[in-house]
Formats: sequence, C-alpha cells, structure tokens
Amino acid sequence: MLPPHRVVLAAFPGAELLNVTGPAEVFSIATRVAGTGRRGYTVRIATAGGEPVVTAGGIRLMADLALDEVDGDVDTLLVSGAVRVDDHGVEPVLDAGFIDWLREAAPGAHRLGSVCSGAHLLAAAGLLDGLSATTHWRTAARLAADHPLVTVDPDPIFIREGRLWTCAGIASGMDMALAMVTEDHGPELALATARTMVMYVKRAGGQSQFSVPLALPADPGDRIDGLRMWIGEHLTEDLSAETLAARLHLSVRHFSRLFHRRTGTTPAAYVESVRLEAARRLLQDSGHGLPEVAALSGLGSVESLHRSFRRRLGTTPAQYRRRFH
Repeated sequence: MLPPHRVVLAAFPGAELLNVTGPAEVFSIATRVAGTGRRGYTVRIATAGGEPVVTAGGIRLMADLALDEVDGDVDTLLVSGAVRVDDHGVEPVLDAGFIDWLREAAPGAHRLGSVCSGAHLLAAAGLLDGLSATTHWRTAARLAADHPLVTVDPDPIFIREGRLWTCAGIASGMDMALAMVTEDHGPELALATARTMVMYVKRAGGQSQFSVPLALPADPGDRIDGLRMWIGEHLTEDLSAETLAARLHLSVRHFSRLFHRRTGTTPAAYVESVRLEAARRLLQDSGHGLPEVAALSGLGSVESLHRSFRRRLGTTPAQYRRRFH
C-alpha cells in the first residue's frame, strides 16, 4: 500500500491559529473518512527551531520538527505568515532566515502553498514571480505594491497556479485544503470530509472573499476612492482609463500611476474585478440569462463574460451559478 501523503505546515510566531490548525484538521479528518484502504495524510508542524510558537490569539502551538529537519520528500508544504497591526494599518511580518529556508525547501515540495499572509513570504522568496496569487484582502494591496511581478487578485478565497496555491487565510485555508483533498482523492471524499466537519458548504476557489470596492479602507477625501465608488454605480458606461482620467482632469499616465498606488492594481483590472463581482451577484441572486448578466454587469457580451470567468476564476458562468445559486 502506498505511504500517506506527507504534509508539513510551517508555522510562524503570530500566525492566526486557524491558519495552521484549519488545514491540519481537514487532512486529519480526510484520513479518518478515507479509512484504512486508502492513502491518507500525515501532518507535521515545523517551526524555526522546533520550538512552540505563540499564535496571534496567545495560544501556544507545539511543533513536531524544526525547519532544517524538513527533508525534500514532502507532498504538500504550507506556509502560514503573520501580520503586525498598528495605527498605520496592517503589514506582513517578513523574516529573512525563514525566506532563505523557503528558497531551499520549495523545490523539494510536490505541492507548495501559503495561508493568509504566508503569500508575502512566498513572494519575498521569488516563488510567485509571473504567477497569479491571492492573500487576505487586508494585505493584498501591499503584496501587489511590493511584488510587481506577481499578479495579485484580492478577490478569490484561493488560487491555484500549477503546484503553487495561495489563499485568503483563516477559514479559507480549510477550503483550499479540501480542494487539495479533491485533487488527491476525488470530490466524494472531499465532500464527505466537509460534511464530517459540518462545514456549511465546500466552496470553490472562485467564491469571493470580500467585496471589491470594500477591500481597501475608505478615505472620503481621496479622489481615487470617490472614483471607485462612482465606477460601482456606472458599470454599463465607458470605463476606459481615458474616460476615468478625464473625469478627474488628469492625464492617462498620471491617473494610472495614482490609481495603482492607491489600489495596487491597474484601472482596467479594477474595472473588470468590479464588473465580475456584479456578474457573480447576478448569477447567485437572480434568474437572468447570460446575455442579461453580461449586459447588466458591464461586461458587454456573453463571450466577454465567459473570458472573464475563465481567466480570473477558472470556471464558466454556468458552472458558477450551479455551485453558488
């Protein structure tokens, strides 16, 4: 019989407890649900020196091994980061030694992922360059600003790019772990695991983690913020960069620079995100056909609707409606 999948959860001081224990519980319960005849999981928690770490809530989390004891034979390596919260906002904690370890350990992992602000550690190690990634909505703009080679999408609860997985963190870490169980064992075992855990629904990665306009803190005196609110109310109008820049009486180049500095994304990408969110709501909450959804959301045509869903969510509008309606 094949040996169990080896899962290593790299824990960082200050991490949210559920970022570590949530995925661990999914893999543990999946093993029990699978029974003795199928390949399950062994889960180990690794910390810098093998010592306990204190999580954000003050609970001490015991470790099974030190980071330098993690050899190359790992099926799934998940990294959970930590954040600092002060009067200036939220910022990820970056540890140079941890990042150096990641660069060395990553090639030996069959599947590599981050939970919450762990995406900042993967990005700092250069592991997300050229890929799409997500993280908790509170630090998504920072991730985009610090790592321009990473395409940051603050909307989905998790994103998969080949062997690289990133998720929004906290509860969404369990959704990502369930998707990994699906990849390893099929949807029946993943659904049985979700039922055992009494999870409300096994969410696909395309489910939104937060409303796009609300993903950034509001600043009533900021012209870009005012424009973002206006965009949400005029989705069916011309929202090209030229039109938006003219509305603020700015050149397109200066406007695009200011917009990216404020939001961490381009005007075009932001407009598509807001229109896609509107399309999702229509698919979830209304009975409109796809042509009406495309028109009302501002995406225009059914072809554009399909392209946007495929590119950003990896699914079709019809599949999304069947799952979330």
